[in-house]
Amino acid sequence: MASNSRWADTEEDTAAEIHRKREKEERKRAKQLKAQQEQEAREAREAQAKATSSVSTDIDDRPAKRRRLSGESESNEVHDEQPRPLLRFTAPGWGPSRRIENFETLNHIEEGSYGWVSRAREMATGEIVALKKLKMGNPTEGFPVVALREIQILNQCRHKHIVALREVVVGSKPSDVYMVMEFLEHDLKSLMEDMREPFSPSETKSLLLQLSSAVSYLHSHWILHRDLKTSNILMNNLGQIRLADFGMARHTSNPPPKNLTQLVVTLWYRSPELLLGTTTYGTAVDIWSIGCVFAELLTRSPLLQGRNEADQLAKIFATLGIPTAANWPGFRRLPHAKSLALPSNPPPPPPLRSSFSLLTGAGAQLLERMLALNPDDRPEAEEVLQHRYFQEDPKPKSEKMFPTFPSKAGQERRRRVASPKAPRGREADAGAVGHVDFGGIFSASQDSEAGSGFNLKFR
Repeated sequence: MASNSRWADTEEDTAAEIHRKREKEERKRAKQLKAQQEQEAREAREAQAKATSSVSTDIDDRPAKRRRLSGESESNEVHDEQPRPLLRFTAPGWGPSRRIENFETLNHIEEGSYGWVSRAREMATGEIVALKKLKMGNPTEGFPVVALREIQILNQCRHKHIVALREVVVGSKPSDVYMVMEFLEHDLKSLMEDMREPFSPSETKSLLLQLSSAVSYLHSHWILHRDLKTSNILMNNLGQIRLADFGMARHTSNPPPKNLTQLVVTLWYRSPELLLGTTTYGTAVDIWSIGCVFAELLTRSPLLQGRNEADQLAKIFATLGIPTAANWPGFRRLPHAKSLALPSNPPPPPPLRSSFSLLTGAGAQLLERMLALNPDDRPEAEEVLQHRYFQEDPKPKSEKMFPTFPSKAGQERRRRVASPKAPRGREADAGAVGHVDFGGIFSASQDSEAGSGFNLKFR
């Protein structure tokens, strides 16, 4: 008996149900067929890769089939038979600052004008380095400009005779900032203090060439060091020197910038124009310092050891002569020269060569040019490198032939020396070592007992 319910299945409902089942079975078969084809293709690629690897002698981990780029048609697909070289991109040298905990401090070396220097070992590699903890000063004034300038210049300079800055690391406090630099066993000042005899002429030439090479590089990149002295020249046990301590260095220009600070360069190595108050100067101030270092290498003792700025000028004039309009035009226009009373007919100073028994005529001529009173008469660092003094016998000693010395910095704390510290720019106070107010009037008088020719005194 047929049901009269309105929900009873009709013939159309039955046909639709059969159609749906048929479509479902077809989709299932298509899916299985696709999976089977993908499996066969995968097996074929693996077989091809094995065949290629068994023949090729240069195997790498890249797939044999080149990956198709987006937007590229399948017809352009190419199979690379030969591996292509990888593209390499140079990453930046410095990443985020590491922590000081990565280094083990071994011993303290010295305290400079702008930081404390220690010998340390990197924990990961065992490499010995020099750590310079920067003096931050007043925290409200921000990061010191001199420290930023030193980091910038050392990061810029890449020269075999300039100390290498590896990285900058930080400590637990925001004010704890350290410069990580290569470690060298000696500095020339402490080394010469322990030597019984000065460096030989050939060794002196080699050291002077290396120093002039570093300064020539700086000047060619428009950088003034402004604190060249033997304690800032490091030396390793391979006879190689590195110029260090760039706390007073700065960029310059041609013509030189105006209103530069005159309180630069340690007193014994400071040029006369700086002592007389000039605020516009160039590379000649570094050449004067090289001349002072040259003389110190010959005798193991600084040539001009003034107690203050007035005494330093007196020693310079007694050793090199009185400045005149002939040997130094424009000398009287310098700020402190206006109040300086000098003798009208001073006795000539003894020849500079008489103080250096082992110095040849060419060497004496080079030293006199470096220590010329007029900065315009001093040679450029590149001219020093080409001077005939280095061409005559004895020739500069090879770095490999230099003797080795016990490392004071590597084994024990360095003792304090009598050399005055470098001034700290405009922040130096009037009572600092080597700074004297030139507001007074000078007078010159003969001093026959001391043999210095004259002394400069306040009137």
